[in-house]
This record gives sequence, C-alpha cells and structure tokens, in this order.
Amino acid sequence: MSTETARTTTIHDLIGGQPVIDRLVEAFYHQMDTLPEARELRAIHAPDLGETKRVLKLYLMQWMGGPTDYSAERGHPRLRARHLGFRIGTAERDAWLLCMKRALDETVAREDVRHAILQAMAPLADFMRNQPDPEDEA
Repeated sequence: MSTETARTTTIHDLIGGQPVIDRLVEAFYHQMDTLPEARELRAIHAPDLGETKRVLKLYLMQWMGGPTDYSAERGHPRLRARHLGFRIGTAERDAWLLCMKRALDETVAREDVRHAILQAMAPLADFMRNQPDPEDEA
C-alpha cells in the first residue's frame, strides 16, 4: 500500500503561485486606474489601494486553491455582505471584469487557464451587484 496521497493541481499552481497572483492584482488595479471604462469603479475605492490590494491577493490565493491565509485572517469571505456598502450595478460589474480580463491577459501565460479563471469569476462579479439595471426601473 502506498502512503503517498494524490495531489490535485490547482489554478494557483498552474499560474505560478503567489508571485503571479501578486502581479495579477497589481495589473488589475493598474487597469482600474487607467481605463476610462473603470473610472466610476475606481471612484468607489479608497485613494490608497494598499490594504485593498493585500486583501485581494490573499483572497485570490485561497480562491485559486492556494494557502488559506484569507480565511485564517478574515474568516468566511462573505463577498456580497462585504460589498453591500458600495453601489454596484451592471456597469461596475462589467468594468471589474474588463480590468480583470486585461490583467489576466497580462500576467497569466496559458490562454485556457485565463479563460477558466474569467469564466469562474463572472458569476461572482454578477453576484456582487446590488443595484437594479436602469431598464429594470422603467
């Protein structure tokens, strides 16, 4: 009988671990700072993004199958609850996904992995919406 256990390769492993997640988050917020489409999204963030970047790095590391430092420090992610204080509608969701897509394109080498990450993030981004679409109000 073998004492070895099978280890599943995670997205965290496939992209290159924490160094790539660090670059991804830096590229993501660079996109948010520079894209005209993300102007309103950037405005709901603090001027100093240091803590925001740190927390997103921890979250993505865990979400992608790496160490669980986020939960050890902050508990359950409770993403929607943590974002209820911000007005997030379709435009903000779309801007967030655009920034993330461009950051993934810049930092993650494999196209199939970039696609898988973005496909998994899209429903999460949509779940953060807490404002009705303008056409829903008509």
